[in-house]
Amino acid sequence: MLSFRQVAPLALAFSTVAALVPQAHADTFTAIYGTPALDRWNYPFNPTPGTRIVASTFGNDPTSTMFDNRDGQFIVGFNTGAQIPAGLGASTYTIQSCVVEITYANDQIVQYDATVDPYNGFLAPTDPDYIEDADPGQPLEMYGVGFRNGFSLATWTEYTPYSPLSPLDQSVRSAYALGTNASGQWVDVSNSVRQHWTPSPFAVGTIKGLKPGAFVPINSRVRFALDVSRADVQQYLRTAVDAGRMRLTVSSLTKVVQQGGNFPTFYCRENPIVTATGVGAATLAITVSTSTCAPADLNCDGSVNAQDLATLLSQWGGPGSADLNHDGIVGPQDLAVLLGAWG
Repeated sequence: MLSFRQVAPLALAFSTVAALVPQAHADTFTAIYGTPALDRWNYPFNPTPGTRIVASTFGNDPTSTMFDNRDGQFIVGFNTGAQIPAGLGASTYTIQSCVVEITYANDQIVQYDATVDPYNGFLAPTDPDYIEDADPGQPLEMYGVGFRNGFSLATWTEYTPYSPLSPLDQSVRSAYALGTNASGQWVDVSNSVRQHWTPSPFAVGTIKGLKPGAFVPINSRVRFALDVSRADVQQYLRTAVDAGRMRLTVSSLTKVVQQGGNFPTFYCRENPIVTATGVGAATLAITVSTSTCAPADLNCDGSVNAQDLATLLSQWGGPGSADLNHDGIVGPQDLAVLLGAWG
């Protein structure tokens, strides 16, 4: 049994360590961006990627064997690192809300629809699975952005070539509309019609004060309130904030024919109207909470307790997360730090 003289110095050492160990805390950041860091009409035959003044969204002719079903896509990107600390680890962030808005640049061309349409309505009428669309218009949908052809979130820019492969082919674009399928896997949703499934967008665009089926006036603001209650959306946004780069795709299956049809068009940040007035570019409003843990709180549950002690003992004598003094091995000094932060 330890004597008072043995216990007292050890207790003092623990109390000193406890005073030095940072405790778990959370911070909340709200950031508003009045213009994107980049935007791009992501279309196979866009001759001016990165500088085009408008972008449009539409589907491909359902009978065509060429191009993606979601042919015309609009990518908007915001760099969040200056206002929200990046690099803390994706699991550190919780997205409380995320709202993106874009602005119509054409007038009374398409009808307003704020409900997801099943893929069947975009099939050719001769297809046995075809079901007539129950309401007029096709919704604007927001997804993430995925990358292929050797590009990534860090390397893709608004000037990146559409694809090193033939633009006539399907599933070749370097940046594409990213979502999850029924199995929860991240996939390119650009050809969901051919694949006979209906993806669930991060958000569907809504227009305040406009009735379903009404033709959309020019300068109408389209609001995408991303569903942050969904695990996949939360995961995507957390990863984006951790990287300091938020990239999102606006997509629609607006029905067109080759070289024709009526489809929505939106202002890009380079548009002279936007540069002259400061209004019309895509915007982002996002609220993010971050949480960090005391080093001794090994399971990050807000307290240092028996569960953390069990983790430390299971790693005793080797490297691990319980190496609290960073000397390469879990031992008595790490135990002292943990006990000093107990509670």
